[in-house]
Amino acid sequence: MKKRRNHTLNPTIEKLIEYVYVLIGSAIVAISFNVFLLPNRVASGGVSGISTIIDATLGWEPAYVQWAFNIPLFIAGVVLLGRQYGYKTLAGTIFLPFVVFMTNDVKPWTLDPLLGSLFGGIGVGLGLGIVFRGNASTGGTDLAAQIIHKYTGLSLGTCVALIDGLIVLSAAIVFDIERGLYALIGLYVTSKTIDLVQVGIGRSKMAMVITNRQDEVREAILNKIDRGVTKLSAYGGYTDQERPIIMCVVDQTEFTKLKQLVQSIDPAAFVIVMDASEVLGEGFKRA
Repeated sequence: MKKRRNHTLNPTIEKLIEYVYVLIGSAIVAISFNVFLLPNRVASGGVSGISTIIDATLGWEPAYVQWAFNIPLFIAGVVLLGRQYGYKTLAGTIFLPFVVFMTNDVKPWTLDPLLGSLFGGIGVGLGLGIVFRGNASTGGTDLAAQIIHKYTGLSLGTCVALIDGLIVLSAAIVFDIERGLYALIGLYVTSKTIDLVQVGIGRSKMAMVITNRQDEVREAILNKIDRGVTKLSAYGGYTDQERPIIMCVVDQTEFTKLKQLVQSIDPAAFVIVMDASEVLGEGFKRA
């Protein structure tokens, strides 16, 4: 088993790092909004999407609109849902519109709505993913969705989809159908980028090996690949005889070696391989 050091941060330093995550993530969201989404009228959900629509129709400063929605929603969230959001979410709620205001004179990086929706979605997803890593959020319609979820019984995912769907539909009505479709693209890219930031780009492989030479395979994995294994109790569906399964998680770079190793020991071995998007523990990422 590969060894790793157990790093434990001072709680104060860890809290400070979380605040840094919130501020950096909020700044990335705000800049992406100003250089990609707003100039291309891509209202891809959230309070930023509402501010894009209001800016186009009434000419109101987006930062003011975002503050006007975010702060009351944060207060409502604290009153109706409790104080679990804390100061970090309040920091994101206030700081994001502040950066939007401070960077409103930055020239657009593209005036192509497709590029704007794609790269705006990436930027917003990257920023939100970093904020989430700080155990916080930027408030806004996420809090509204949680309030609706609590008092209507609808699933949280449904509430988020309803709110974002209404914003995208409003964009299609206010602008045109194409802008609504671009908003959907931005929304989709944002969700995928958040997942990427949360889970990471590294992919491991989980292999489950069924073999008659399990002791040899287990020893080979332990000694030649330096990975731990777990034996699972199982029974053959046809024979009803006990057939233990050897489970092992390896990096992508080690998978070919594992496959060749198993085949060299038992060419008749039955091997099931699955992607493991995130692995926490000794030899992998720190929890």
